[in-house]
Amino acid sequence: MANCITRHIPNTVTCCNLFCGCIASIMGFQAKYEMAILFIILGAVFDFFDGMLARLFHVSGPLGKELDSLADDITFGFAPSVIVYSLFKEVQYPDILTPFTEYIPYTAFIIAVFSALRLGKFNIDTRQSTSFIGMPTPANALFWGSLVVGGHDFLVSESFNAIYLLILVLIMSYLLVAEIPMFSLKFKNLTWSDNKISYIFLLVCIPLLIFLQISGFAAIILWYIFLSAITKKKV
Repeated sequence: MANCITRHIPNTVTCCNLFCGCIASIMGFQAKYEMAILFIILGAVFDFFDGMLARLFHVSGPLGKELDSLADDITFGFAPSVIVYSLFKEVQYPDILTPFTEYIPYTAFIIAVFSALRLGKFNIDTRQSTSFIGMPTPANALFWGSLVVGGHDFLVSESFNAIYLLILVLIMSYLLVAEIPMFSLKFKNLTWSDNKISYIFLLVCIPLLIFLQISGFAAIILWYIFLSAITKKKV
């Protein structure tokens, strides 16, 4: 009886991640950005624990792997796409894009497409057991959520417009599938020599969060990308 229950716990947690992603998407469509990022973060918590529980109960299997990828694409791919879709409806449009105002918001879903590609590559890429190749989807989702919540006033001001947002969408989507090694924050031990990149990363994160608050998460993702790029030979 106990084994029957425990073997379903990891997939149940994964389904909780999927549920959070669905709620985050609804919040995104309603431009309730704070609630959207809250459910994305909650989904990330469930995503962290499902794999841990699968290893703990020794119930890893192909179903869990496929379900995890599906849940991740909703929570960390589709949900941030919806957030950006709603933002596109609020930002300023230069005169050259005025005829396309109705259609440009749909380009936000490029994020969901490339997130799916990223997750598919991860599932079959044996190089990504201890680090990542390309930006992880949770990092991308956190970037968009925190950017829109923390920088909303600037993003909808005359200092910013749809062209800049579209360029940002294309860049971040490319980084999901780019052949750029990115370090993992998994600690095998606590020594400086084995984890100095992670320690440097975390030390810089603290002032970013203190001074930038919610927008600090977006800055942290950019810092993560930059640090990964300059240390890629060491990853």
